Amino acid sequence: MQYKIALLRGDGIGPEIVDSAVRVLKAVGEKFGHEFLFTPYLIGGSAIDATGKPLPEETVAGCLASDSVLLGAVGGPKWDTLPGHLRPEKALLGIRAAMELFTNLRPAKLYPALKAECPLREDIVEKGFDIMIVRELTGGIYFGDRGYREGKYGEEAFDTECYSRMEIERIARVAFDCARKRRKKLTSIDKANVLETSRLWRKVVHEIAAEYPDVELQDMLVDNAAMQLVRNPSQFDVIVTSNMFGDILSDEASQITGSIGMLESASLGNTKRGLYEPIHGSAPDIAGQGKANPIATILSAAMMLLYSFDLADESAAIVKAVDKALEDGLRTADIARGGEALSTTQITDEIIARL
Repeated sequence: MQYKIALLRGDGIGPEIVDSAVRVLKAVGEKFGHEFLFTPYLIGGSAIDATGKPLPEETVAGCLASDSVLLGAVGGPKWDTLPGHLRPEKALLGIRAAMELFTNLRPAKLYPALKAECPLREDIVEKGFDIMIVRELTGGIYFGDRGYREGKYGEEAFDTECYSRMEIERIARVAFDCARKRRKKLTSIDKANVLETSRLWRKVVHEIAAEYPDVELQDMLVDNAAMQLVRNPSQFDVIVTSNMFGDILSDEASQITGSIGMLESASLGNTKRGLYEPIHGSAPDIAGQGKANPIATILSAAMMLLYSFDLADESAAIVKAVDKALEDGLRTADIARGGEALSTTQITDEIIARL
């Protein structure tokens, strides 16, 4: 099979980690008889420098013409003083909207080989955890009406949270389907004791639950969920929540795994074409030094094979190769704990060798 992949290398360590994932995908192609065709496009700060825009029209067109998209990271202090509509991060919202990606899948898994990196108590760590956070991606307060106005105390700013029944129904079905393929437990997180949007969210999720009698549904308020993630993360299987709550909780979940450099993500819509990226930032302080951990991007490529291309065996081969490298004690600087740290290229070589 032949697949067209758009590469958005971005800024900072983005080019290094994307290139590592490309090497792994090429090795998978050779092993399993597939051809991956890679086309690079500009996004973020690099796009601003070249075109004056964080998301050029050519990039949007190229992504829409591809079978899937692999993204590195965007942003850096070089562009921090630009106005909001020209910031590199604006490109992320733009490309998600252009590709109509309303679901963000954020796994948070504690690797047995990395238990020592987890900041939680030993008795909690021993239980382990494997969580899938399903975050609604194109609605809520990030996309609501906003602005400035004259208020009770003078100038004030406002941002509006808004969710439609349709938006909640479609993300709920994604989450229930995901739970059905895992341990059949779904936790829906909201703030229904305060917010009208959360009350509608809870109502609609319960209506959809009737279509999935084999999945256990639990409601949880977001403040309690934040506490439970560090108190007893093993209680969770699949979590579904709104855009802002998902943004915050998925970052919290990433920290209890021990390294943000290990975690992948997928953004999906109604088609097979998705956007795959590591959850970490561009880390400009280590860019070009060969210190970046490419594993999150490599695992994002594995998610691409599974969700966009239906290549389950190929995806599993990458995951197993990463697991084996970690079990063999191979580490990059962020997870080395004072031991020998491999470079970005070296850890990629080792993962490819284990394919």
